[in-house]
Amino acid sequence: MKITETELKGCFIIEPSVFEDERGCFYEAFNKKKLEEALGYQVNFVQDNVSVSKYGVVRGLHYQEAPFAQAKLVSVSKGRVQDVVVDLRKENSTYLKHVSIELSDVNRKMLFVPKGMAHGFAVLSDEAEFRYKVDEFYHKEAERGMVYNHPDLAIDWHIEEKDLILSEKDMKLPSTSFKIS
Repeated sequence: MKITETELKGCFIIEPSVFEDERGCFYEAFNKKKLEEALGYQVNFVQDNVSVSKYGVVRGLHYQEAPFAQAKLVSVSKGRVQDVVVDLRKENSTYLKHVSIELSDVNRKMLFVPKGMAHGFAVLSDEAEFRYKVDEFYHKEAERGMVYNHPDLAIDWHIEEKDLILSEKDMKLPSTSFKIS
């Protein structure tokens, strides 16, 4: 298993070691000990979520405010997505910077998203099954978000604007909540 920190402190790309033969393949999708060694702290996932979406769906950018902020371990078990994380930690030099990575059932990459970041994804395949482990339960009152196409973020979702599908809630997310310099 290869664990590489992105340019956003605490956000890691995880690439499992895949063993393939004529029967198929085997890989370790999660190893608490290896993840915690890379993070330098313990993580306790309390809930697993699954989202099944069709091509063009954008979900995000979502987060929960403290004290209910969530760290996430995200992966794709079917299809392809463009996964995006925005750093909302004001004390970091990467505040309001983002990373974007393709996750798929072929590359089997995962992404660890630490607390204090907004997260979203866009479905690039006909359908995708997106999975994520979280270390805090969902709290509606702490739920927040920022609009997927915030002009100062310039996120490339790898889908033409005309093909995007958003929930009513995501279309109403704020585009001016964050001052980006």
